[in-house]
Amino acid sequence: MVRLLLLCAASGLLLAAVASIPPPEEAARMARYVLHSCDWGALATLSAQEGLRGRPFANIFSLSDGPPGPCGGSGVPYLYLTDMEISVQDLEVNSNASLTVSLAQTPYCRKHRYDPQNPLCAHIIFVGSIVKVNDSEAGLAKKALFSRHPEMESWPKDHNWFFAKFNITNIWVLDYFGGLKIVTPEEYYSVKP
Repeated sequence: MVRLLLLCAASGLLLAAVASIPPPEEAARMARYVLHSCDWGALATLSAQEGLRGRPFANIFSLSDGPPGPCGGSGVPYLYLTDMEISVQDLEVNSNASLTVSLAQTPYCRKHRYDPQNPLCAHIIFVGSIVKVNDSEAGLAKKALFSRHPEMESWPKDHNWFFAKFNITNIWVLDYFGGLKIVTPEEYYSVKP
């Protein structure tokens, strides 16, 4: 039985790895696909730091919308944060942010020889705010993050890590020529990648 389960899991991962990306006319599905395919993103905040106050400040954060594999995730970008981090200090003053994820971090763009700036190397820009998850959502966030980033579980406890999520209000998709596509959060959450 265990051998069968392992074989099914391996088959699912293999199918996910060779599955084709959604077509350009399915922008909401593309957004979900790209987020689920990515393990990290560039989070931009408005700096609250002396000398940079009010200016854009981008930083890399590990993220996850669910365990890897063909199930597709929840679509919610979860993060594991500490108040010691400079961008989190910015978020304490102004929780508004943008988050960019790109297939450039996956084998897809390298395989097709797409430069990260090429629109065919799809990237998604989310706009919204960062909020701490409540106790009922913490287990889901923990499973999503620790399944992709197992090192997180051993990070220093005295850093007071907490689970947060990116509360999406706007979504832009660049996955083909002709400019950005706008996807509403309702469209985004109603599709499966």
